[in-house]
Formats: sequence, C-alpha cells, structure tokens
Amino acid sequence: PGFKPDITVLGKVIGGGMPLAAFGGPRAIMEHLAPLGAVYQAGTLSGNPVATACGLATLREIRKPGFFDALSATTRSLVDGLAAAAAAEGVPFSADCEGGMFGFFLLPALPQNYAQVLKTDSTRFNTLFHGLLDRGVYIAPALYEAGFVSGAHTASDIEATVTAAREVFKILSKE
Repeated sequence: PGFKPDITVLGKVIGGGMPLAAFGGPRAIMEHLAPLGAVYQAGTLSGNPVATACGLATLREIRKPGFFDALSATTRSLVDGLAAAAAAEGVPFSADCEGGMFGFFLLPALPQNYAQVLKTDSTRFNTLFHGLLDRGVYIAPALYEAGFVSGAHTASDIEATVTAAREVFKILSKE
C-alpha cells in the first residue's frame, strides 16, 4: 500500500517457463524508448511470438479469482507432505514456503544464519536429488536453490512427489 514504482520489471516468471521478461512504467518514462524516444531497447528474444503467447496465457491464468490462494495451498500441501514423509522415516527436514515458492533443508530446524545453513549435508541432499530424479521428480539440483510449484501442478502431482520422497527418505534413514 502506498508504493508506486517508477518502472516495473518482471523476469522469467511472466513467461510461464519460456524465456521472457517485461517492463513497463508511466507514459512519461516509456515514451523515451524508441521508436518514440531516443533510447534504444532490444534483446535476443524481444518479441518472440511463442514466448509472448506463453506470457499472455500466464497472465490470463494468474488473473483468475482464487489463483494465488490455490497456488499457496498446493505449495503448502507439498511442503507439509515432504515434512511428514521425512518425519515418518526419521530424517531431519525443515521447510517453508510462500506462494508458489518453497525451500527446504535436511536439518531439524530452519537455519537462522549462514553458519547453520552450512550444516546441511550435501551428500544426503545429492542422494535425495538423484533418488527423486530416478522416480520421475525433478527438484532444483543445487542444495540452496528454491523450488517452485505452478498453477498446473495437481493434487496427484503433489501426492506422487511426496510418495517418491518418502521412498528416498527411507533410503536416507538407513545411511
């Protein structure tokens, strides 16, 4: 409330998975761009019709009533399911989420500083990553990357992910 940016810049999230970005602002600023103004703006993928169509489709989806509430609920369901699966196998796990973004650590509690982050066991994470991949679930391959749920993910996708994770947590519990 009360915040009005001079320019809004949106990265790849606007492209629905395609290479796309967008920016915009008040007419007084945007009129400085060519062809009206003297500032040239271009990019390798500027105006790519496929990426632009995906971006427009993404905007149509996220404008639907309840989209973000449903996305948040789906993400929370994933995070809670992963936490329950880890707990059932006795594997330390902590996670949090906001909207469609989530992050987790193979630690008993969310780290509060960098020193605590460094306590995450990369070997165990690699076992989790490859175990999930072998079961058809792709998560970010780096230990400290965020994960994302999209509006296309269904309850059965979440259930399949949690089931796969439980199988891998069972392996981790024996290490």
